[in-house]
Amino acid sequence: MRAVKSRDTQPEMAVRRLVHAMGYRYRLHRKDLPGKPDLAFISRRKAIFVHGCFWHGHDCPHGSREPKTNRDYWIPKIAKTRERDKITLERLLKMGWESLVIWECEIDPALPGRLRTFLET
Repeated sequence: MRAVKSRDTQPEMAVRRLVHAMGYRYRLHRKDLPGKPDLAFISRRKAIFVHGCFWHGHDCPHGSREPKTNRDYWIPKIAKTRERDKITLERLLKMGWESLVIWECEIDPALPGRLRTFLET
């Protein structure tokens, strides 16, 4: 577990490079916002979270697989993480912020268009 990073992961860095290349500037991991979004666009009041499929319980093939060892620990932990993510998005919405969740399996050639649509609307 010590090797598992919560910041500067490969999927997060890919999204950050992409957004920066598109000309957008952002703040990282703002502690004053619920859930400390990976990217925060303060003037636009928009936040982007880059989630790992396994750690946040995505329903893709990688994320929906169940752990083979220590199941009594991991299954409730992932369920708790999913609930926390839901509450975080609701809190941001109540504060007037829009949020986008990008799953690690969604980092593909269509992502720039999705990001641009989110940031410009």
